[in-house]
Amino acid sequence: MMNRSNYDPTFEESANAYLSNTQLRKNIGHATHAIREKRKVVVDEMPDWEALRTAGRQIKTRVMRHLDKYLLQLEESVKKAGGCVHWARDADEANRIIVDLVKQKEVQNVVKVKSITTDEIQLNKALAKEGIQALETDLAELIVQLAEDEPSHILVPAIHKNRAEIRELFREKLGQKELSDRPEDLAEAARAYLRKKFLNAKVGISGANFGVAETGTVAVVESEGNGRMCTTLPDTLITVMGIEKIIPSWKDFEVFMQLLPRSSTAERMNPYNSFWTGVTEGDGPQEFHLVLLDNGRSNVLADEIGRQTLHCIRCSACLNVCPVYERTGGHAYHSVYPGPIGAILTPQLKGLDNESAASLPYASTLCGACYEVCPVKINIPDVLVHLRGKIVDHKKSVGGIKQKTDPEHIGMKMMARAFKSRHRYERGQKIARTGQKFFMKNGTISKLPGQLSGWTAMRDLKPIPNQTFREWWRERDE
Repeated sequence: MMNRSNYDPTFEESANAYLSNTQLRKNIGHATHAIREKRKVVVDEMPDWEALRTAGRQIKTRVMRHLDKYLLQLEESVKKAGGCVHWARDADEANRIIVDLVKQKEVQNVVKVKSITTDEIQLNKALAKEGIQALETDLAELIVQLAEDEPSHILVPAIHKNRAEIRELFREKLGQKELSDRPEDLAEAARAYLRKKFLNAKVGISGANFGVAETGTVAVVESEGNGRMCTTLPDTLITVMGIEKIIPSWKDFEVFMQLLPRSSTAERMNPYNSFWTGVTEGDGPQEFHLVLLDNGRSNVLADEIGRQTLHCIRCSACLNVCPVYERTGGHAYHSVYPGPIGAILTPQLKGLDNESAASLPYASTLCGACYEVCPVKINIPDVLVHLRGKIVDHKKSVGGIKQKTDPEHIGMKMMARAFKSRHRYERGQKIARTGQKFFMKNGTISKLPGQLSGWTAMRDLKPIPNQTFREWWRERDE
């Protein structure tokens, strides 16, 4: 179990502990490998997969370019359909809006589904302070909640737990003493527990996969049907949606409803696709509230390179191929958005003054696997490198003279100066060729002194050759 305190450690501080948890690595490795293999099959069936990815990226790029226009259009469309729209600058404002709406209904319980955005703002804690219990109804989220744990995956929050662990949890928390660890039995136990909650719920809270500016329609896609229960049975429905989740028109679903299921659950189509537009008399919730959440997204939008992060459709494909995530799990990131997408989203949302968030862009090998599978072609490695540069610049600005006299900073400055001039670069090569003789052994450099030792701690370096390409070329011309 992970306890999130006022201070979250950096990724480097957390990773070692999770790396030593062999059961955790086994659970996550098994799950991610299975999803990867299934995804490959359903993606390979699509002859136009790359065209779909390009279309998804283009739609999202257009949305980001005209986000102000689409947000106002969405607000107008939702109001026309009988819904209410609320604007929230940050987590505190969003929580105040939602808590006030729930308190107006004089209830002590609400049901929730597809709510990673509400995890971002810690809505459950805000409700609990007012004596209101929020029940997670997504099976994996329910497992995490019953265990008093934290999610470790965007799509499968309980990916770090195996069937035996879930069985013991249900035996303890749900009183299911004779329960087996068969998936169907575990699902049936959760279904029996949740059904009564759904039938008595007066207020439902959901997230959103998409919001359609043209029609005001909100969409939730899922695999269990709990989302359908949560968005249709309560009298009041409150949806919390990040402002980046907009798509311009209904026809854009043609692209995203092919990209999302194949990239997330490795299915051709999600078993449950729920769409609702405002309110309809006598059918479903009679009161609908849409809370549009910024919470740092405008800052991300202002960064020309970083803004592509907002294209994310939360499929989690990048987590399932990431070698770092597979070995550490999601808890090491100390964010509701773990893995590669969390490594670029979290520091932009929380700011670079947050040491834990600022460590995440370094939680990557830059192998590029995340970019290859992203359904909307977010160039995650490019954003990671961009953020690393911003972090260095930020440290310079707050470190002042001390930072400028740091040996690493001086060394990088000298290298940058050498790389700007061919003559300086060649002169440096000659000096290094002479100096390396003191560190060479059996034709390799296996140990460097001082801070340079970090380069050789995990690898041997090849020495600079006796003749460079330019030297060879000049001799060839003579």
